[in-house]
Amino acid sequence: MKKMKKILYLFSFVLLTFTTMAQTNGTITPQVNVSGEGSVKIKPDYAVISIGAEIKDLDSAKAKKQNDDIIAKMIQVIKKSGIAEKDYQTQRVNLYKTREYQEKKDYFVAGQTITITLRNLDVYEKLMSDLMAAGANNINGVEFKSTQTDKFASEIRAKAVLDAKKKAQDYASALNQSIGKALIISDQSMVNNPRVYMMKAQSADAAGGMEQTLAVGEIEISTNVNVVFELK
Repeated sequence: MKKMKKILYLFSFVLLTFTTMAQTNGTITPQVNVSGEGSVKIKPDYAVISIGAEIKDLDSAKAKKQNDDIIAKMIQVIKKSGIAEKDYQTQRVNLYKTREYQEKKDYFVAGQTITITLRNLDVYEKLMSDLMAAGANNINGVEFKSTQTDKFASEIRAKAVLDAKKKAQDYASALNQSIGKALIISDQSMVNNPRVYMMKAQSADAAGGMEQTLAVGEIEISTNVNVVFELK
């Protein structure tokens, strides 16, 4: 038993010695660490609209009733616009008390927001006009999106890597060196990162007689990557 323990001790000592030598005599690979970006601009083909109504009244029941009536009319407008049921949803409902200090009165505010996925941007002007006529008085925002985002995902990733490679080559060339294989590739961002670039709005004639208030423009989807190359 003692002999076995001695053998195990000697084996552990030899293994530790080799590990220490490997760490001591090991060489560090020269590296260049760069980032790259790839992007593409595409025209959005649908939008997500957040719109609703907010009513203030001294009586909480009246405030809620008036707000409910407006929302019911808005939903009728949405249905008549041919928007599928799956493309609109109640996002937020609230009822709270607020104090008007100048009047020294307490009011109740009732509000509700509906999110609409509009897949036909040509009807945007009429839809918004009809919703406002129905009583909508609160537009939280319009977000432009594209169904083609995934289609360009591989393209912008490749662009990002090539951009990083070009930077690495520039740095290496300035040192009279060259780069070798990529050692580490790290994705630094989400692919879908829309940036809106507005284009000239249509004229009233082009918009079917209605005043154009929406400039669709373009969205840019981009991604960032970090690459570590071997430096020769």
